[in-house]
This record gives sequence, C-alpha cells and structure tokens, in this order.
Amino acid sequence: MANKVLVFLEQRNGSIKKSSLEAVKVGKDFADKLSCDVEAFVIGAEISDLEKVGSYGVSKVTHLKNSELAMYSSTAYLKLAIKHVQDSGADILLFPNTSLGKDLAPRVAAKLDCGIAMDCIAFNFGDDIIATRPVYAGKALIDVKVNSTVKIFTLRPNVFNAGEPSGDSANVEINEISDPDLSTKVVEIKKSEGKLDVAEADIIVSGGRGLKGAENFNLIEELAEALGAAVGASRAVVDAGWRPHGEQVGQTGKTVTPTLYVAIGISGAIQHLAGMRSSKYIVAINKDKDAPIFSIADYGIAGDAFEVVPKLIEEIKKLKAE
Repeated sequence: MANKVLVFLEQRNGSIKKSSLEAVKVGKDFADKLSCDVEAFVIGAEISDLEKVGSYGVSKVTHLKNSELAMYSSTAYLKLAIKHVQDSGADILLFPNTSLGKDLAPRVAAKLDCGIAMDCIAFNFGDDIIATRPVYAGKALIDVKVNSTVKIFTLRPNVFNAGEPSGDSANVEINEISDPDLSTKVVEIKKSEGKLDVAEADIIVSGGRGLKGAENFNLIEELAEALGAAVGASRAVVDAGWRPHGEQVGQTGKTVTPTLYVAIGISGAIQHLAGMRSSKYIVAINKDKDAPIFSIADYGIAGDAFEVVPKLIEEIKKLKAE
C-alpha cells in the first residue's frame, strides 16, 4: 500500500518541537501497519539532539542545513521539502498541524498535485487509510480518504501521544544546502512577554462565561501567575472578545495535555472537554454542582469563583512563602 512514510520535523531555536515527536510516533505506527519504512527530515541551521528523535520510532533523520534557514522561509522550505520528498520516494507525508505546518503542508500538496487531510485526530487502517478530522467548527467529525498516490496528513498537536523515549538513536544525515531561495523569510517571532503558550504549558488555568466579563479575568491571571501557569479560555469567552483566540482550549482552539488543568466558571461543553480531557489532573470550580465539567474532574469545588479563587490564590502564596 505504501513505499515509505516521511515525517517533517519542525524546529524552533534549534530544538525539535514536541508536536514533531508526536508525528514521528504516528509515522512509526503507520509504517508498522503498512509494512513500510519511515524516515524524518528537518530544515534549519544548528539543531541539537537530532539523534534522540530515534527514540520515537525513526532510524534515519535527514537534516537539510543552512545557517540562513534557522527561521522559516516558505519559498526555501517548500523547494527543499519537494526535492527531498521526490528523492526519498515517500508516498505518505506527515506534518504537525502547527502554524508552520498549516502553511507548508498545503503548499507541498499543491506542488505535488496530491490530496491532503488537515488537522487529523485519528486514523483507521483497512483497505485504505481513513483519517478523522473535525468539521463545522468542531461540531462534527468526518472520515476522509485521500485518493492520490502521494498522501499528506497534518496531525493536531497534543492529540497523539509521543510516549516514552526508547533510548534508541537515529542515524543523522546532514545535507549542506547552498543558496536557498529566501524570497520570503520570517525575520522575527515575537511572543507576549511573560505569557506561556497553552499548547505547551504544564499547568493551565482556564476561565469561562462564569466570570461574567473580561474585567474579571484578572482572577484567572493572578491564579495562573501564582501557579506558574498559562492562561486559557473557553470558546464562549473568546467569541465574546474577552480573550484572544490563541488562549482558546477546545476542538476549535488548542488541544492541551498539561499535568494540571484548572477550569474556572466553565460548564464543560463537549467541544471544550475534547480539548482538555487528556490532562493528567483536572480541577473544576463552578457554582453549578451539576455542570458537566465535574463528570471528568479529579477534584471539584461547587462554589462561587469570586469567593473561591481569591482564597485559593492567598493559600498558594502562603505555601510558596514558606
């Protein structure tokens, strides 16, 4: 059914992103089920610990290297990716569904004249590969079959578990690239000072409509600061304009898998639960004792957030001061 699975590794500041390790693990699962080889490739300048990618299922990683490729260039990355795919003979390509992946993967599909399924959350294998992805703003799921010979899938981050590293090392082949096409290039990436990305944070404090207004989100921010956590939000909050979309957790926002997820004033709509239910520990604070969020919470407080959260912040600060 397939000749080779090829996984694109995304790097940031010379380190492989977690979402890429998840893609490698999926690539290994593909290869096992389809009885074919799996390899990975990365584009960038200096990249650390590439051998460790082998711990997640690939034996060979190709590094397309040039000092000017540390930052993303849609023109350079596209040309290099196309050439490497064609040289490798791969017919299944996997990309993380990150901002970079969502830009690069469709460009590759257009150039290769092949089908692509974006934002996949599950796969089934039979006579064909069937990908499952959300549609209608996360209100439904659809099964997709890609009919082209070369098939591209992008994987939603934090849905597929990379698992524990095996300790195996990958063989790293470095291809020095001369004169890459830098017609377009990302010059600088700016992040909000002091703010963690919910997609990568180990602790998240999220707020919902129960906070009654944007002006009350200072409670969420204060608790997040006390815990060293990222600030998250429900879709209703984002749709109301209280918080930016980058903080939205759920099927139409970001899927997260932190060690601790604190949901405050969030009722627990199915779309929100789908984005955070894999958290290791879930704490819910809601004045409605019958709110659906309590059905998956490890710990729950049925009370008014405006009374509970300030006391919680106070106690956390006392503990940290000891």
